[in-house]
Amino acid sequence: MKISTKGKYGLRAMVDLAINSRGEHLALSVIAEREDISVNYLEQVFSILRKAKLVKSIKGPQGGYILADKPSNIKAGDILRVLEGDLEVVRRDENYHNDIEKCIGKRVWQKINESIDSIVDSVSLEDLVNDFNKLSGSKASMYYI
Repeated sequence: MKISTKGKYGLRAMVDLAINSRGEHLALSVIAEREDISVNYLEQVFSILRKAKLVKSIKGPQGGYILADKPSNIKAGDILRVLEGDLEVVRRDENYHNDIEKCIGKRVWQKINESIDSIVDSVSLEDLVNDFNKLSGSKASMYYI
């Protein structure tokens, strides 16, 4: 498993949104400029995030995107799974052909998959915003609904 650009940029943009929205809708062009990501690419990513109900959008001059829930309720795993699909190194429903493969599947691949799930599901956008604020010395407000 390798996280694609879509997953990396999507997670980055969601953290940016959590840090900078301050309760107001943010235009993708603002996020794109700050994160040095193509607006067209972010439009595709945010379309997926909107359909998954992780963000809400409003069209028009005062429009943009806002988180659909509190940052503490949105996990990195939620975002990555929506953009990447399952985060597995080997599919859980893999058909093993012999006992050695079954043994490896149970003792190695399954444990790696469980570890990945555990990590990405334990980190919220709020955690990432707090870490950002500590690293940058910023007192940026976080958006809550």
